[in-house]
Amino acid sequence: MIRVGAFLLAFTAAAQNWPSFRGNGAAGVADGNQLPVAWNVSQGTNIAWKTPIPGLAHSSPIVWGDRVFVTTAVSSRGGENFKRGLYGEGDASDDRSVQQWKLLCLNRKTGAMMWERLAYQGVPKEKRHIKATYANATPATDGEIVVAFFGSQGLYAYNLDGQALWRRDLGRIDAGAYDLPDYEWGTASSPIVYRDLVIVQCDQQKGSFLAALDRKTGKTVWRAERDELPSWGTPTIVSSKARDELVANASNFIRGYDPLTGKELWRLGGSSKITAPTPIDAGGLIVVASGRRPEAPIFAVHTGASGNITLAADQTRNSAVAWSKTQRGPYMPTPLFYRGILYVLGNAGIFDAYDFQTGREIYRQRIPHQGSGFSASPVASDGRIYLSSEDGDIFVVSSGEHFELLRTNSMEDPVMATPAISGGLLLVRTQHALYAIASGSKQ
Repeated sequence: MIRVGAFLLAFTAAAQNWPSFRGNGAAGVADGNQLPVAWNVSQGTNIAWKTPIPGLAHSSPIVWGDRVFVTTAVSSRGGENFKRGLYGEGDASDDRSVQQWKLLCLNRKTGAMMWERLAYQGVPKEKRHIKATYANATPATDGEIVVAFFGSQGLYAYNLDGQALWRRDLGRIDAGAYDLPDYEWGTASSPIVYRDLVIVQCDQQKGSFLAALDRKTGKTVWRAERDELPSWGTPTIVSSKARDELVANASNFIRGYDPLTGKELWRLGGSSKITAPTPIDAGGLIVVASGRRPEAPIFAVHTGASGNITLAADQTRNSAVAWSKTQRGPYMPTPLFYRGILYVLGNAGIFDAYDFQTGREIYRQRIPHQGSGFSASPVASDGRIYLSSEDGDIFVVSSGEHFELLRTNSMEDPVMATPAISGGLLLVRTQHALYAIASGSKQ
């Protein structure tokens, strides 16, 4: 009886953890949370709590137990903002003032601030896109350490009580337009924790690399140099019966690595010159996408591949690639695999559903948003998919082969960060606050 009780307690705790960008394996799925379809920010209906967050960040919240972690960058100039919307400008922000890069810890049940830590203070070592922030990367935790990556400002590790454990300066990371090197957009790839390693992807104009650091000390365990253009996706661990693969999205090649050694296992060419979505595990297929045209591809790769698996010019599949599409990849949002269907959300609000095994289109639907588009990635729970627009509207869509829009809920503030799901809460970060949305709540 004690063993059963302990198992159930451990299972419950694991079920409410959302330890990194889009949760375990970047899947974006957490069933059994009974999230509401509708809520009202102004009236407080189904709003458990709201906590103002200082500064500006596009990073997502993560959760371990009763702790919620978020990062932020606070400008000394004040009045922080970004420019949302669909446009082709690549300008950098003019805010080069002294910033404070912070990691914050909130109580999951109440939203109360438990602690905050100043990781770095100074003039930014890198520029940021006018649509970005100086804190784009989502933190990651394994329940013992929490790591926050602030690009050129460094990688920082703390325990769950906020005690600083180590920091690493990974150098100045110059990430921007591949064809206009003087443009600089800042970093966004988030760290992941795998076994005893913290892994980061640092693709830039020159000197791109993957690095695995010892989670206890921050010392380099391996480093893989990469002939790559700047990229912004987070690496993902995809597990199969044969092995674990570390998959990194990028422009020259999508690559699979041995996560313990950094040895390259396979590479796939034909991607976009700008890559941001994160690879995901879709029922045993590795789905990697990007939205820069003319390619804008979606690839579904079998696990266990080896060597150069690039498709020939007239191919859409081969022995390693189950299927592929062009002109259908998302520019920013990471695809979602849920209950046998692959969902792809484009920046402009085109929402596609595909059979994950064959790539057959199930439907293509335009989301009725206001116009600024979508940067946050879809998440799903209990048969519902939550699509967060930059304008702050969250569209609740029914999963399945028939598109059904169940509800549109306004957060009354822009939303760029991907929500987290934990312990019956939908955690939504807006431009100025973190909200906990829960059925039956009244703020």
